[in-house]
Amino acid sequence: MYPSDLKYTKDHEWIRLGGGGAKVGITDYAQKQLGDVVYLELPQVGRALKKGEVFGTIESVKAVSELYSPVDGEVTEVNAALVQHPEAVNKDPHGSWMIAVKVTGGDGDLLDAAAYTDLTK
Repeated sequence: MYPSDLKYTKDHEWIRLGGGGAKVGITDYAQKQLGDVVYLELPQVGRALKKGEVFGTIESVKAVSELYSPVDGEVTEVNAALVQHPEAVNKDPHGSWMIAVKVTGGDGDLLDAAAYTDLTK
Protein backbone atom coordinates (compact mmCIF):
# COMPACT_ATOMS: atom_id res chain seq x y z
CA MET A 1 0.00 0.00 0.00
CA TYR A 2 2.82 2.41 0.82
CA PRO A 3 5.46 2.75 -1.92
CA SER A 4 8.81 1.27 -0.92
CA ASP A 5 10.79 4.04 -2.69
CA LEU A 6 9.50 6.59 -0.16
CA LYS A 7 10.42 7.22 3.47
CA TYR A 8 7.81 8.23 6.02
CA THR A 9 7.45 10.27 9.21
CA LYS A 10 5.36 9.61 12.29
CA ASP A 11 3.50 12.84 11.37
CA HIS A 12 2.30 11.15 8.13
CA GLU A 13 4.45 12.95 5.58
CA TRP A 14 6.35 11.06 2.89
CA ILE A 15 9.67 12.00 1.33
CA ARG A 16 11.32 10.78 -1.86
CA LEU A 17 15.09 11.28 -1.48
CA GLY A 18 17.48 11.43 -4.40
CA GLY A 19 20.54 13.34 -5.57
CA GLY A 20 20.74 15.69 -2.57
CA GLY A 21 17.14 16.75 -3.08
CA ALA A 22 13.75 15.45 -2.12
CA LYS A 23 10.04 15.81 -2.76
CA VAL A 24 7.62 15.89 0.18
CA GLY A 25 3.90 15.13 0.45
CA ILE A 26 1.37 13.50 2.76
CA THR A 27 0.53 9.83 2.98
CA ASP A 28 -2.61 8.01 1.94
CA TYR A 29 -3.35 7.46 5.64
CA ALA A 30 -3.20 11.23 6.26
CA GLN A 31 -5.46 12.14 3.36
CA LYS A 32 -8.02 9.54 4.47
CA GLN A 33 -8.02 11.02 7.97
CA LEU A 34 -8.47 14.53 6.59
CA GLY A 35 -11.20 13.79 4.08
CA ASP A 36 -11.75 16.06 1.07
CA VAL A 37 -8.80 18.46 0.80
CA VAL A 38 -9.89 21.98 -0.18
CA TYR A 39 -6.86 24.25 0.48
CA LEU A 40 -3.06 24.16 0.79
CA GLU A 41 -0.75 26.81 2.16
CA LEU A 42 2.88 26.15 1.24
CA PRO A 43 6.14 28.05 1.92
CA GLN A 44 8.08 30.38 -0.35
CA VAL A 45 10.99 29.04 -2.41
CA GLY A 46 14.24 29.70 -0.54
CA ARG A 47 12.82 29.14 2.93
CA ALA A 48 15.14 27.22 5.24
CA LEU A 49 13.47 24.38 7.13
CA LYS A 50 14.49 22.41 10.17
CA LYS A 51 13.35 18.82 10.64
CA GLY A 52 10.00 18.80 12.44
CA GLU A 53 9.28 22.46 11.64
CA VAL A 54 5.88 23.40 10.23
CA PHE A 55 6.22 24.25 6.54
CA GLY A 56 2.56 24.78 5.69
CA THR A 57 -1.03 23.82 6.30
CA ILE A 58 -3.56 21.57 4.62
CA GLU A 59 -7.27 22.20 5.01
CA SER A 60 -10.07 19.73 4.45
CA VAL A 61 -13.80 19.83 4.95
CA LYS A 62 -13.12 18.29 8.40
CA ALA A 63 -10.03 20.05 9.74
CA VAL A 64 -6.92 22.17 9.26
CA SER A 65 -3.63 20.34 9.84
CA GLU A 66 -0.04 21.46 9.91
CA LEU A 67 2.57 20.00 7.56
CA TYR A 68 5.97 19.12 9.06
CA SER A 69 9.33 18.98 7.32
CA PRO A 70 10.83 15.48 7.47
CA VAL A 71 14.39 16.84 7.01
CA ASP A 72 16.57 19.92 7.35
CA GLY A 73 16.80 21.74 4.05
CA GLU A 74 15.89 24.61 1.78
CA VAL A 75 12.69 24.79 -0.27
CA THR A 76 13.70 24.75 -3.94
CA GLU A 77 10.26 24.39 -5.52
CA VAL A 78 6.58 24.52 -4.57
CA ASN A 79 3.97 22.52 -6.48
CA ALA A 80 1.83 25.43 -7.74
CA ALA A 81 -0.47 23.08 -9.66
CA LEU A 82 -1.32 21.31 -6.40
CA VAL A 83 -2.07 24.64 -4.69
CA GLN A 84 -4.52 25.37 -7.52
CA HIS A 85 -6.05 21.87 -7.31
CA PRO A 86 -5.52 20.59 -3.74
CA GLU A 87 -8.12 17.86 -4.23
CA ALA A 88 -5.46 15.97 -6.22
CA VAL A 89 -4.00 14.93 -2.84
CA ASN A 90 -7.08 12.75 -2.28
CA LYS A 91 -6.79 11.09 -5.69
CA ASP A 92 -3.03 10.39 -5.66
CA PRO A 93 -1.43 11.19 -2.29
CA HIS A 94 1.90 9.49 -3.01
CA GLY A 95 2.18 11.17 -6.42
CA SER A 96 1.11 14.63 -5.23
CA TRP A 97 4.29 16.24 -3.93
CA MET A 98 3.96 19.58 -2.16
CA ILE A 99 7.50 20.91 -1.91
CA ALA A 100 10.94 20.07 -3.24
CA VAL A 101 13.80 20.47 -0.78
CA LYS A 102 17.58 20.60 -1.03
CA VAL A 103 18.37 18.31 1.91
CA THR A 104 21.03 19.48 4.37
CA GLY A 105 20.46 16.86 7.08
CA GLY A 106 18.08 15.34 9.58
CA ASP A 107 16.95 12.24 7.68
CA GLY A 108 18.10 9.70 10.28
CA ASP A 109 14.83 8.49 11.80
CA LEU A 110 12.59 8.21 8.77
CA LEU A 111 10.47 5.06 8.51
CA ASP A 112 10.47 2.58 5.64
CA ALA A 113 7.17 1.37 4.15
CA ALA A 114 6.91 -1.66 6.45
CA ALA A 115 7.51 0.36 9.62
CA TYR A 116 5.02 3.02 8.51
CA THR A 117 2.41 0.35 7.75
CA ASP A 118 2.89 -0.99 11.30
CA LEU A 119 2.51 2.54 12.69
CA THR A 120 -0.82 3.11 10.96
CA LYS A 121 -2.47 -0.23 11.86
